[in-house]
Amino acid sequence: MAWVSPEPPAPGCIATAADRLRCHNEFMVIEGGYLRDILAQPAALSDTLAAIDAASLGDTVKRCRGGRFRRVVLTAMGGSYWALYPLHLRLLRHGWNAILLETAELIHFVPSLLGPETLLVVCSQSGRSAEIVRLLDLEQPDCFSVAVTNTADSPLAERSDAVLLTRAGAEFTVSSKTYVTALMALQWLGDALLDVDRERSRAELSQAAPGMAEYLQHWREHVREVEAAVAGVRDIFVLGRGPSLAAAGLGGLILKESTHLHGEGMSAAAFRHGPFEMMHPALYALVLAGDGEGAGLASRLVQDVVAAGGRASLAATAAAGAFRLPNVPGSIRPIVEVLPIEILTLALASLAGREAGKFERIEKVTAVE
Repeated sequence: MAWVSPEPPAPGCIATAADRLRCHNEFMVIEGGYLRDILAQPAALSDTLAAIDAASLGDTVKRCRGGRFRRVVLTAMGGSYWALYPLHLRLLRHGWNAILLETAELIHFVPSLLGPETLLVVCSQSGRSAEIVRLLDLEQPDCFSVAVTNTADSPLAERSDAVLLTRAGAEFTVSSKTYVTALMALQWLGDALLDVDRERSRAELSQAAPGMAEYLQHWREHVREVEAAVAGVRDIFVLGRGPSLAAAGLGGLILKESTHLHGEGMSAAAFRHGPFEMMHPALYALVLAGDGEGAGLASRLVQDVVAAGGRASLAATAAAGAFRLPNVPGSIRPIVEVLPIEILTLALASLAGREAGKFERIEKVTAVE
């Protein structure tokens, strides 16, 4: 989303509050492909749930759960990598020997992990990026592989032992629909591996789409609210703990992709170990509350950022406006935590005078490693 004007703001420039008001009065909003993808997320989630719920993966899941695997290796690149993070933590909590690695690191530095005693879970929306193809071409002893992808005819789907196919449809540029549907498929996979009751799994997953839809009904008001909160910012952080670190990591990635501004996603604890020293009035932190002990720590971090002279917002179910997360089960909270981050990207791109999510230097599918 960008403002169109005979004299638009310079690329990368954040407008002041006065400039923002002038833009509202004089310029017209363009609603581009990235915004359309964001608004299509609830439908994509519903379609994906219907597809994976009907999939005949019973025998496959039994092989995974009953197989004599020494380890499970989770691998992906970009946004798909962060989508794997909640499953990684979940498997660790249940005693699995789970390893999460970027695919580039896996194929170049520890390909020995890919042996016959490994369960390999590969997540890739295209199923054909450079690292994924190289992984498929490795000459290693066979491991049982499960693909999570949005592309049925991709090399990944065709060459894996089992496939969880998401139904996000075509995506403009920045990961949005493909990210949340991958999270849904991976949550379903985790439920299956850990033998969670199928009805319970379906009941929890089915709450994601309506929760997102309700939030997105007010996307215009949310963008205006966040514009006011971030006008004039220079340094941007998205922070979380536990499963919320998935959305924080994705946030750092899509901030750069969709706005051409520099933003970082990291753990809330890591932010205190150095970046906190950067504090100034043009620093903004979006902190994801998560749950349990982490929620209290997140709230305290927001207070500390503001007390030190920065700006911060807490995204939580108890928050208000754009920062109020849909009230869904904790198991699927990572799916809806991306919402205020996406609104943040739209607001920043609007203030900078550019169409959010419009790529100028990269392609949707990375073909060069």
